[in-house]
Amino acid sequence: MIGVLQDPAWAGKLEEAIASAPQGTEPGQIDPSKPAGFLGIPGGPQVNMIVAFLWAVWVGWIFSTVGAFGGVMAGVGHMGVFGLGDYAKTFKQTAPTLNKSITDSIRGSNQFLVGFSALISSFNYYKMGRLVVPLAIALGLGSIVGAWGSVTLSAGKISFSAYQGYFGLFVLALGVYLFWETSPAGQANKKKAKAAAQAFEATVKKQKSGENIDTASLGVKVTKMSLTQIMFTFYGVEFKFNPLIPFFGGVVIAAIAAFLGVGGGFLLVPFLTSVAELPMYLAAGTSALAVLISMITSIITLISKGVQFDWALIGLELVGIAVGSVVGPRTSKYFSDIWLKRLFIVLALYVGIDYVLRGFFGIRLVG
Repeated sequence: MIGVLQDPAWAGKLEEAIASAPQGTEPGQIDPSKPAGFLGIPGGPQVNMIVAFLWAVWVGWIFSTVGAFGGVMAGVGHMGVFGLGDYAKTFKQTAPTLNKSITDSIRGSNQFLVGFSALISSFNYYKMGRLVVPLAIALGLGSIVGAWGSVTLSAGKISFSAYQGYFGLFVLALGVYLFWETSPAGQANKKKAKAAAQAFEATVKKQKSGENIDTASLGVKVTKMSLTQIMFTFYGVEFKFNPLIPFFGGVVIAAIAAFLGVGGGFLLVPFLTSVAELPMYLAAGTSALAVLISMITSIITLISKGVQFDWALIGLELVGIAVGSVVGPRTSKYFSDIWLKRLFIVLALYVGIDYVLRGFFGIRLVG
């Protein structure tokens, strides 16, 4: 892996893209007299490391709490908060290759953060008995196919504006869907998920009142496994699913997520709560393991295509991710199922509308 990361031929691709950009002091030009910034580009954005660390803590917390939105929030940070998106846009006409190289780097950086958070969260949720391993593996196997195919077809071909617009469009569609899901019509088929969530929340209340309860014995217990059906229980409620359905779901979700440069949890969680009818308390942990498998596939494929990364920035962000990911699973039980979903909806609608306007129409919702 170290040899892959340090291959001089691939580092040369970025250098060639920088060299091909026009020199000068105007937007869309490279000023060689300026200090190196993002990706070592002279005059590139100088990311504030304190802000980067705190944003990474937030990304780790939100992903480890709801099992989703880590990649979306990482993308918001890289594109908006750190100013990398506006910088990439300046090269749209003057240096398209550099524009696409920065775009691919942002996509991959998002996935490094959410992948690391997924690793920590998966371990924590497994210990808590809140991870359905067979379901996550079925999704993960499908995601290997989807992520590899999507990255192979799209690397080096997406302009930043198009990327930002599609990023916002998918997130907006998700927010609208989740809003419907909280309506009476959307809740009609959630009886099992509600029963399990209510049982879990009742147990947490008993623990708060001082009652000693062995929660490990109430967590996920697989009772039957075959090629066509897997059954398990969670807090006394029985669930079952056909593993072929999450496999094909994983192919589609990972392909979309890899294209957007996110983890895919924001699609996996609705899939798990709607198709598999899992309560949010199980969806978060199960989504995390599936995302981890998808991220490993996607990142390796991006690196194999010669995409370069700012390792100093990613290294610092991973420390922040670790902090947020350790705190998230321990605080998530204090938030109700419905409030976690409402938080998800508010973030989806805001980010989706803003990025669609910016990417496709050049209009800023804020700032």
